[in-house]
Amino acid sequence: MGDRLQGVKKISGFEVEWAGTPNCWRGRGGRVPVAIVNHITDGLMPGCLLWMQNPQAGVSANYLVTKDGRILQLVKDEDTAWANGVVNKPSWTLYDGTNPNRYTISIEHEGMAGDQLTESQYQATLWLHRRLAEKYAIPLDEDHIIGHYRIDSVNRPNCPGPGFPWKRLMEDLKGENSEMAEVRVIVKGKEIPGVIINDRAWVPVRDIVEALENRVEWDGNTRTVIVS
Repeated sequence: MGDRLQGVKKISGFEVEWAGTPNCWRGRGGRVPVAIVNHITDGLMPGCLLWMQNPQAGVSANYLVTKDGRILQLVKDEDTAWANGVVNKPSWTLYDGTNPNRYTISIEHEGMAGDQLTESQYQATLWLHRRLAEKYAIPLDEDHIIGHYRIDSVNRPNCPGPGFPWKRLMEDLKGENSEMAEVRVIVKGKEIPGVIINDRAWVPVRDIVEALENRVEWDGNTRTVIVS
């Protein structure tokens, strides 16, 4: 997986790691993003990432948020990801009869159907939602922050699944239950960006452990961070 991550774009609070994929179209056919579509991968790392980077798969997303809170970008915002597949009995009010990939940004979340997001994963996707909504003036409501099932209710009725925290996400996005501010953590002279949410600090554990010259591993089966 390491040779497929071609660079890191630093953004205060979290990092967006460029992963890349050939599975996309250049540009958006004159459209701009008007909504964010949430997905669940139905598979774990690194397999879910490698699948979206495989030309034979023919699928992708703009972003992938992993269980340990990493944000990987596969397709540039200004390009079209192959994320939403066939439109089948949609309930999305903004669907206009054209390819929804052209006017949405898709976020995949590492996990299996029915999984709940880890806390690190939730904080990362909350941050990403906020930044995308601000960048593209996307309204924070149920018509502009949607699940894949709103586009294909037949083949994707469980995407992103019953475990996805819709109520919490919408409340936090609207600022009803959270206050967010940036924080800096200095470890052995290295500055690590993080955020404070509701008086609790969230900092990437991988960055802290590596700054302490230790090794960190993620066990996706038991959802355990192992430091050695």
